[in-house]
Amino acid sequence: MARYLLRRLFLIIPTLFGIMTVNFIIVQFAPGGPIDQVIAQVQFGNVSSTGRISGGEAGAADGSESSYAGAEGLPPGMIEQLEKQFGFDKPAHIRFINMIGDYLTFDFGESYFQNRPVLDLILQAMPVSVSIGAWALLLVYLLSIPMGIAKAVRDGTRFDAWTSAVIFTAYAIPGFLFAILLIVLFAGGSYWDIFPMRGLVSENWDTMGWFDRIVDYFWHLALPLTALTLGGFATLTMLTKNSFLEEINKQFVLTARAKGLKERQVLYGHVLRNAMLVVVAGFPSAFVSLLFTGSLLIEVIFSLDGMGLLGYEAVIKRDYPILFGTMFMLTLIGLIAHLVGDICYVLVDPRIDFETRE
Repeated sequence: MARYLLRRLFLIIPTLFGIMTVNFIIVQFAPGGPIDQVIAQVQFGNVSSTGRISGGEAGAADGSESSYAGAEGLPPGMIEQLEKQFGFDKPAHIRFINMIGDYLTFDFGESYFQNRPVLDLILQAMPVSVSIGAWALLLVYLLSIPMGIAKAVRDGTRFDAWTSAVIFTAYAIPGFLFAILLIVLFAGGSYWDIFPMRGLVSENWDTMGWFDRIVDYFWHLALPLTALTLGGFATLTMLTKNSFLEEINKQFVLTARAKGLKERQVLYGHVLRNAMLVVVAGFPSAFVSLLFTGSLLIEVIFSLDGMGLLGYEAVIKRDYPILFGTMFMLTLIGLIAHLVGDICYVLVDPRIDFETRE
């Protein structure tokens, strides 16, 4: 197992390198880079919002041609200054090599438009995303495991049929669409104004007592967690049910029943450990799934200052340091989580040996 883990740790480096290479190449061909964003702001007269170039530097038109759309009439000195400022005065391969070298020391550079180190922005946003994903995962497991066991015990009954209908209907609804529905119904959209529409805490959160802070925090999380839990709940419930059904029909369960053990003792004393192998070991992967696919959109919809909203705004503004920095961190977290998942398999069932399987 030690050699397997060591090999997986070494594989993280080339995997990260490959993912960053592909995404760097894709970004080079994407239209509308940061210089185009600044040029557009110059043309509309609000370039000072970047905090880098003042509107007075636009100068008079000189008729020079430029490869940037909308740059006609701007002085060539401004374009050269922008290219140097954003690092585009160097060839793409040099910029990529410098970026990878800096990333080895977790130096993600400085945001183009926020004038702050990217690492500080990521460290500020990371706890929000992690907390949302952790609470959502906890709710998913607390709801799915009892429901999956109940469905396995009552397999084929009316309870199993109508709960399956509800679960698959919920699974078919995208999380972001359900989030919008919750806002319309319960956040003052068209009906009831019960829950806050955006943010993680209220504006006066700092002045509250500790109990009021806890209540306010979960009050803001009510709608995002409900929307985020929907898809994961359906998947894990059916996984739990199928795992229990597979174990219930095995010979050792029949033997335990023949010895006169009560059904509860059979389920929770004999079946539970084997059936929960896949469910428990998949905990890290489930967390990454919620963090990557679910919370990113939910953060944007509910204006939660997490990694999802940070990355989304970086894409819109073409803030490449934030874009690549968040991508690097999320990919690294995902790779480490999958490695932790393999460790969980061994901890739950020591009979598993990945080295012999390879």
